Amino acid sequence: MKSLNTLLLLLLCFSLFAQGPNLEKDYEAIEGKVIEWRRDIHQNPELSNREFKTAKKIADHLIALGIEVQTGVAHTGVVGVLKGDKPGKVVALRADIDALPVTERNDLSFKSTVTSEFLGEKVGVMHACGHDAHTAILMGVAEILASNKDKINGTVKFIFQPAEEGPPPGEEGGALLMVKEGVLKNPDVDAIFGLHINSQTPVGMIRFKIGGTLAAAQSFTIKVKGKQSHGSQPWAGVDPILISAKIIDGLQTIISREANLTNEAAVITVGKIKSGVRFNIIPESAEMIGTIRTLDYGMKDHINKRMKEMVATIAKAYGGEATCEIKDATDITFNDPNLTTEMLPTLKRVAGDERVIAQKAVTGAEDFSYYQREVPGFFFFLGGMTPGNKTPYPHHTPDFLIDDSGLLLGVKAMTELALDYLGQAP
Repeated sequence: MKSLNTLLLLLLCFSLFAQGPNLEKDYEAIEGKVIEWRRDIHQNPELSNREFKTAKKIADHLIALGIEVQTGVAHTGVVGVLKGDKPGKVVALRADIDALPVTERNDLSFKSTVTSEFLGEKVGVMHACGHDAHTAILMGVAEILASNKDKINGTVKFIFQPAEEGPPPGEEGGALLMVKEGVLKNPDVDAIFGLHINSQTPVGMIRFKIGGTLAAAQSFTIKVKGKQSHGSQPWAGVDPILISAKIIDGLQTIISREANLTNEAAVITVGKIKSGVRFNIIPESAEMIGTIRTLDYGMKDHINKRMKEMVATIAKAYGGEATCEIKDATDITFNDPNLTTEMLPTLKRVAGDERVIAQKAVTGAEDFSYYQREVPGFFFFLGGMTPGNKTPYPHHTPDFLIDDSGLLLGVKAMTELALDYLGQAP
């Protein structure tokens, strides 16, 4: 009988560990608040590095919870530090808080009618990528964890990051600046988690990928120098428009003939070309700008190298000159394989085993990558589409919509990831 009781006790302990701490009452109480916060933030969006009201709302909330707060990080970022009742590691949870220069087009009761100035033009402002949801979710996580400090073995750092969509020209910002200003230090972060709501993934689902998950984004500028001449006498000049066309064609062969696409996807896109002033003049110069997306560091290095070689060589072959300048925008969002594997059971417990789905890589980009470059990180996608919706609107569009019923799963996932990670043996 004694051995049977011991076995039952062990099974009970295992069951409790497998289920995690019982926070169902906390989750039930927080859902309405999270939805209310999300709708308020949605109705009052702010552009990158200008998130003043949003930052104040976040800071006031964290201070009211008794969390140690730092403001003005990377211009408008807010960082909260919550120490648990027991010693342990440090985990960071991140949400982005900025909106986009998009004019909202729907009939929501909390629709944004905010306007602002972007690149010298008057624009509508909209949370067209779900950052309002991310912010509200992390505010909810903070409230739950602050009221359950006895269950925290270590420290939780809440990172509310501005300018994920990129700082205005001439300014620094986003995750890169937060890292530069020491957001992962004092206390030093051991691991970081982040999520992104997705308008094309059904509510209740979580998607993830081990390794390269979102692409490194780079911009490039190609400047072509030719020789101006009359349009009727092309032999008297060097046509930079013709050279540009050959360069564009050549760049695509790097993808189609040199990139191992069975490894990871890669993209080179020329988004703009500018040259000439009149129909009958062959101009002296041309300029192209575009983007490169890669999910593998080796492929990234190879594509960068070959672009610079090809641009100069093609221009020379047609009698001109050309340069190619490449700048980094974001790094590869790379999910640490060990951390991801360790934490998948948590997500499956929270969402259900069949609702946590491995996916292929996405060629979009996320500056969460800059945190992952410093510490192990895990970034996943949260369903935000009403089940059965056959025509979900994509992100960064005026019609973008998410279903508020998906927010609570985000709160549960981030809360349980933090507690389970900190609960691991050192």
